Amino acid sequence: MRVLVTGGAGFIGSHLSERLLGAGHDIIIIDNFNEFYEPQLKRRNFAAVAAAARTGQGDVTLCEGDIRDGEFVAAIFTQEAPEAVVHLAAAAGVRPSIQDPLFYEEVNVRGTMLLLEAARKAGVRPFVLASSSSVYGDNPKVPFSEEDSVDNPISPYAATKKAAELICHTYHHLYRMNIACLRFFTVYGPRQRPDLAINKFTRLIDAGETIPFYGDGTTSRDYTYIDDIIDGVERALDWVCGDEPRYDIFNLGESRPVELGRLVETIEKALGTKARIERLPLQPGDVQRTYADLAKSTAILGYCPKTSIEEGIRAYVRWYRENQER
Repeated sequence: MRVLVTGGAGFIGSHLSERLLGAGHDIIIIDNFNEFYEPQLKRRNFAAVAAAARTGQGDVTLCEGDIRDGEFVAAIFTQEAPEAVVHLAAAAGVRPSIQDPLFYEEVNVRGTMLLLEAARKAGVRPFVLASSSSVYGDNPKVPFSEEDSVDNPISPYAATKKAAELICHTYHHLYRMNIACLRFFTVYGPRQRPDLAINKFTRLIDAGETIPFYGDGTTSRDYTYIDDIIDGVERALDWVCGDEPRYDIFNLGESRPVELGRLVETIEKALGTKARIERLPLQPGDVQRTYADLAKSTAILGYCPKTSIEEGIRAYVRWYRENQER
């Protein structure tokens, strides 16, 4: 199968592309290598994907451009003839979205609509959307279920992800596209974006610099290791490739929230270095906790995460050590 992966040179996208290539699929990657973080890191990610293509059973094609460019997106569907879409490209991050909400709307809402419209016109029905646990807002009920109300987002990022889910439902309803919206819960692992906590904390602790510690350490996140997330995305892709029209939303998390204080201790242990902490107030847009209810994704997709935070952090630190100079 020919699969279009948007954001395929990013953290999650590069891992997914490698997995799909290994399974014999041909991959078309859209990425604009923007400067949200160092573009060279994404170039290295793509180099790893290209290497996987040389040793695997599938081929990879890179289409460098922006999903906000409707002509560019439409041309890819005409020229490359994808049979399914996994849409991972996005403007990411809660705090930056508060600084530039209009950019987030352009990428996450309009960009998604342009992809859906191009897929519709090309007759491509299977579509997987990367959404986010941020849509749950500061939900006092745990664990977070796909049936919970998500009508009260507390950041522009969360609002745009919820909007993308709604647009996907419209395209399913009107055009019978098969769509899975995947709510990712704090993904980490090798190649993680440098602005995210585990990457940032590991680098700063190892260098003997202070780490920003927001709140009293009791905020918690459902940290999900990259291999488990990729397993869930693969299963969702298989699900949308079914014959009958289908649309649904699935949580992809670990369902084992970790408090901030424990996270820092786990990284300290893996590095063998004590952290220097700068205590700061909670930031606007931050939530108290995230916690995935996996009953639905387990029952329908067969999703079953396996990696504990201790195992995942040890694996991340090994990768960090091996790639430190890079």
